[in-house]
Amino acid sequence: MSAKHSSNQKKPEGHRGRLRQKFLDFGLEKLTDDEIVELLLTLATPRKDCKLIAREALKRFGNLAGVLDASVDDLQKVPGIGPTNAFGVRLIQSIARKFLREKIIREDYINSFSDVLDYFSHTLRGQKKESFHILFLNSQNAILHEERISTGSPTHVTFHPRQIIEKALNHGATNIVLAHNHPGGESKPSKHDIYITRQLYFAARLTELWVREHLIFSPNGYYSFLNEGLIEQFEKEYEKFHKNMRK
Repeated sequence: MSAKHSSNQKKPEGHRGRLRQKFLDFGLEKLTDDEIVELLLTLATPRKDCKLIAREALKRFGNLAGVLDASVDDLQKVPGIGPTNAFGVRLIQSIARKFLREKIIREDYINSFSDVLDYFSHTLRGQKKESFHILFLNSQNAILHEERISTGSPTHVTFHPRQIIEKALNHGATNIVLAHNHPGGESKPSKHDIYITRQLYFAARLTELWVREHLIFSPNGYYSFLNEGLIEQFEKEYEKFHKNMRK
């Protein structure tokens, strides 16, 4: 008997079985967004064909990210998606967020910058309001803690620099990285973004803390205060201010 016929391994039967095997063999890279959503829905749907349901969900929410970010109530507006399906989608999204967060904690910020981008892109993506987050780093740039400190209107958040400085000191941090989102606009900072970052930079330097970066995320990408020279500009302004204070 040939090896082909003596093999104990059985090929998966049916579309669902083949889809699961495709994931086991190749991971998500070989799956389309339709197939990923379909596969996710099958976990809570024992027999029903989920192909058309997955396509309808993608049509309604635009893309895979939109499906994962949708609320339980909105998910259930898609015909064929019930409470259990919606719960499963939200659970997967929350697990991914927790995994990405734990991946960056205790890591060097500079060396793990791409992981930081992945975490904030995932965390801030799809949010309808601005959300302001802080990374607290030690003197070796290891990430000690991440925290959301404020959620505001669709156009801006409010916080006091003292609030962030107190938290930084409580965590034993010496460096701070800011991150927030622009839900429906460009990643370029507003005048308010620049103003509050400058205020925090000055307040932090007075207490021997450093604001190393401010990242702004939008559906179109991200903006870096450091890369665009704003952090360097704030430092020059602070040095001038500090020099005048000593006179």
